[in-house]
Amino acid sequence: MYLTTSFDPFTREFDRIVRRAFGPAFATTAAGKPAFASALPMDTLRREGEVVLRFDVPGVAPENIDITVDHHVLTVSATREETVAEGDEQIVRERYAGSFTRRVQLSDTLDLEAIEASHEDGVLELHIPVREAAKPRKIAVGARKELAS
Repeated sequence: MYLTTSFDPFTREFDRIVRRAFGPAFATTAAGKPAFASALPMDTLRREGEVVLRFDVPGVAPENIDITVDHHVLTVSATREETVAEGDEQIVRERYAGSFTRRVQLSDTLDLEAIEASHEDGVLELHIPVREAAKPRKIAVGARKELAS
Protein backbone atom coordinates (compact mmCIF):
# COMPACT_ATOMS: atom_id res chain seq x y z
CA MET A 1 0.00 0.00 0.00
CA TYR A 2 1.40 3.38 -0.99
CA LEU A 3 -0.92 5.79 0.83
CA THR A 4 -3.86 5.95 3.17
CA THR A 5 -6.59 8.51 3.49
CA SER A 6 -9.55 8.43 5.80
CA PHE A 7 -13.14 9.58 5.64
CA ASP A 8 -15.91 9.42 8.21
CA PRO A 9 -18.57 7.17 6.59
CA PHE A 10 -21.39 8.74 8.63
CA THR A 11 -20.44 12.25 7.49
CA ARG A 12 -20.09 11.12 3.87
CA GLU A 13 -23.53 9.50 3.89
CA PHE A 14 -25.15 12.49 5.61
CA ASP A 15 -23.56 14.89 3.11
CA ARG A 16 -24.71 12.71 0.19
CA ILE A 17 -28.30 12.86 1.44
CA VAL A 18 -28.16 16.63 2.04
CA ARG A 19 -26.60 17.29 -1.39
CA ARG A 20 -29.28 15.18 -3.06
CA ALA A 21 -32.07 17.05 -1.25
CA PHE A 22 -30.76 20.61 -1.24
CA GLY A 23 -27.71 20.83 -3.51
CA PRO A 24 -23.98 20.98 -2.73
CA ALA A 25 -24.06 24.42 -1.11
CA PHE A 26 -25.93 23.03 1.92
CA ALA A 27 -23.66 20.08 2.82
CA THR A 28 -21.38 20.85 5.77
CA THR A 29 -18.60 19.32 7.80
CA ALA A 30 -18.55 18.87 11.57
CA ALA A 31 -16.80 22.26 11.77
CA GLY A 32 -19.74 23.91 10.00
CA LYS A 33 -17.82 24.67 6.78
CA PRO A 34 -19.18 23.64 3.38
CA ALA A 35 -18.26 19.97 2.77
CA PHE A 36 -16.46 20.72 -0.48
CA ALA A 37 -14.22 23.17 1.42
CA SER A 38 -12.82 20.52 3.75
CA ALA A 39 -10.98 18.37 1.22
CA LEU A 40 -9.50 18.74 -2.20
CA PRO A 41 -10.87 16.02 -4.53
CA MET A 42 -8.06 13.60 -5.36
CA ASP A 43 -7.37 10.75 -7.77
CA THR A 44 -4.47 8.35 -7.26
CA LEU A 45 -2.78 6.38 -10.04
CA ARG A 46 -0.09 3.72 -9.91
CA ARG A 47 2.28 3.90 -12.87
CA GLU A 48 5.46 2.01 -13.53
CA GLY A 49 7.84 3.17 -10.83
CA GLU A 50 5.68 5.94 -9.37
CA VAL A 51 2.44 7.00 -7.74
CA VAL A 52 0.60 9.99 -9.21
CA LEU A 53 -1.78 12.12 -7.15
CA ARG A 54 -4.13 14.54 -8.93
CA PHE A 55 -5.97 17.25 -7.02
CA ASP A 56 -8.71 19.48 -8.40
CA VAL A 57 -7.76 23.11 -7.73
CA PRO A 58 -9.94 25.12 -10.13
CA GLY A 59 -9.43 28.86 -9.95
CA VAL A 60 -6.33 28.54 -7.75
CA ALA A 61 -3.09 30.09 -8.98
CA PRO A 62 0.11 28.02 -8.50
CA GLU A 63 1.49 30.60 -6.07
CA ASN A 64 -1.54 29.97 -3.82
CA ILE A 65 -0.75 26.25 -3.47
CA ASP A 66 1.43 24.95 -0.63
CA ILE A 67 2.75 21.37 -0.54
CA THR A 68 4.65 19.95 2.44
CA VAL A 69 5.79 16.52 3.61
CA ASP A 70 6.43 15.87 7.30
CA HIS A 71 6.85 12.39 8.81
CA HIS A 72 5.26 10.69 5.76
CA VAL A 73 2.24 13.00 5.81
CA LEU A 74 1.72 14.95 2.60
CA THR A 75 -0.23 18.17 3.12
CA VAL A 76 -1.67 20.08 0.17
CA SER A 77 -3.16 23.48 0.95
CA ALA A 78 -4.70 25.87 -1.55
CA THR A 79 -6.37 29.26 -1.31
CA ARG A 80 -8.95 30.56 -3.77
CA GLU A 81 -9.68 34.24 -3.40
CA GLU A 82 -13.08 35.89 -3.70
CA THR A 83 -13.77 37.36 -7.16
CA VAL A 84 -16.77 39.58 -6.42
CA ALA A 85 -16.18 43.21 -7.38
CA GLU A 86 -17.36 46.12 -5.29
CA GLY A 87 -20.94 46.96 -6.12
CA ASP A 88 -21.77 43.41 -7.30
CA GLU A 89 -24.73 41.73 -5.63
CA GLN A 90 -24.18 38.03 -5.14
CA ILE A 91 -27.37 36.09 -5.83
CA VAL A 92 -26.17 32.47 -5.63
CA ARG A 93 -22.96 31.25 -4.02
CA GLU A 94 -21.95 27.62 -4.52
CA ARG A 95 -18.24 28.13 -5.23
CA TYR A 96 -16.16 28.19 -2.09
CA ALA A 97 -13.56 30.90 -1.63
CA GLY A 98 -10.99 30.47 1.09
CA SER A 99 -8.52 27.80 2.16
CA PHE A 100 -8.62 24.08 1.35
CA THR A 101 -6.39 21.43 2.94
CA ARG A 102 -5.93 17.72 2.26
CA ARG A 103 -3.60 15.39 4.17
CA VAL A 104 -2.49 12.01 2.88
CA GLN A 105 -0.42 9.43 4.78
CA LEU A 106 2.34 8.18 2.47
CA SER A 107 4.06 4.82 2.71
CA ASP A 108 7.77 4.52 3.46
CA THR A 109 8.10 2.67 0.14
CA LEU A 110 7.85 6.03 -1.65
CA ASP A 111 10.80 8.36 -2.28
CA LEU A 112 9.60 11.50 -0.53
CA GLU A 113 12.76 13.42 -1.44
CA ALA A 114 11.98 13.17 -5.17
CA ILE A 115 8.37 14.43 -5.31
CA GLU A 116 7.64 16.60 -8.36
CA ALA A 117 4.60 18.86 -8.72
CA SER A 118 2.95 20.53 -11.70
CA HIS A 119 -0.20 22.62 -12.19
CA GLU A 120 -2.21 22.85 -15.40
CA ASP A 121 -5.86 23.59 -16.23
CA GLY A 122 -6.95 23.56 -12.58
CA VAL A 123 -5.31 20.22 -11.79
CA LEU A 124 -2.36 19.84 -9.41
CA GLU A 125 -0.38 16.71 -10.22
CA LEU A 126 2.22 15.17 -7.89
CA HIS A 127 4.60 12.44 -9.06
CA ILE A 128 6.09 10.36 -6.25
CA PRO A 129 8.67 7.73 -7.25
CA VAL A 130 8.60 4.29 -5.64
CA ARG A 131 11.88 3.49 -3.85
CA GLU A 132 14.08 1.05 -5.76
CA ALA A 133 13.98 -1.45 -2.87
CA ALA A 134 10.17 -1.50 -2.98
CA LYS A 135 9.84 -2.12 -6.72
CA PRO A 136 8.85 -5.61 -7.88
CA ARG A 137 11.78 -7.67 -9.04
CA LYS A 138 12.18 -11.01 -10.77
CA ILE A 139 13.78 -13.83 -8.85
CA ALA A 140 15.69 -16.44 -10.80
CA VAL A 141 15.04 -20.10 -10.06
CA GLY A 142 18.19 -22.20 -9.90
CA ALA A 143 19.04 -25.84 -9.21
CA ARG A 144 19.06 -27.05 -5.62
CA LYS A 145 22.50 -27.28 -4.10
CA GLU A 146 23.41 -30.47 -2.25
CA LEU A 147 24.54 -30.05 1.31
CA ALA A 148 27.81 -31.72 2.33
CA SER A 149 27.47 -34.17 5.22
